Amino acid sequence: MSDHLTPSDRTFMRHFAMLIAALAATAVVLAVIGLLVHAAMPKQENPMQAREADQRIMPVGAVFAGSTGRAAMLAQQAAAAKAAASQVAYGGTTDGKAIYGQLCHSCHDAGVTGAPKLGNQGEWAPRVAEGVATLVKHAIDGYTGPDGNHMPAKGGNPALTDAQVEATVKWMVSQVH
Repeated sequence: MSDHLTPSDRTFMRHFAMLIAALAATAVVLAVIGLLVHAAMPKQENPMQAREADQRIMPVGAVFAGSTGRAAMLAQQAAAAKAAASQVAYGGTTDGKAIYGQLCHSCHDAGVTGAPKLGNQGEWAPRVAEGVATLVKHAIDGYTGPDGNHMPAKGGNPALTDAQVEATVKWMVSQVH
């Protein structure tokens, strides 16, 4: 092999070196432009902040006019009723047996924390003697008895309405007699 390059090889090497230098310079220029553009872009904000701002500036009410407005108002009322019903436990049912089967049975079937067992007249008699209104109040507000037994407010489900709790207590008392 020879250490000498032909004139055409020297020309190729010179052009190749210039091409590599031009590509390197272009890469540096593009990197600098990218950094400048990135620095100039606004910082991404927290999506929760945007949602909270939207809720703060949301209009409180709406104006409905004519038959189109009436239809919109009825649709809004239906949507609000549906949303309210979804926030009430067990679809808003006041069937005491159904609510007992979904919530209360977990403590009252086994007597957890001193809960009177369903249908056990000996355990229920002193409580029933205090009156159903007192039982309902204890079930709604929660109660810790003198012997340490504990009834959490609304059976531990705050989504229950007072009417649901009352219906469930009355159903449970009816199972004692």
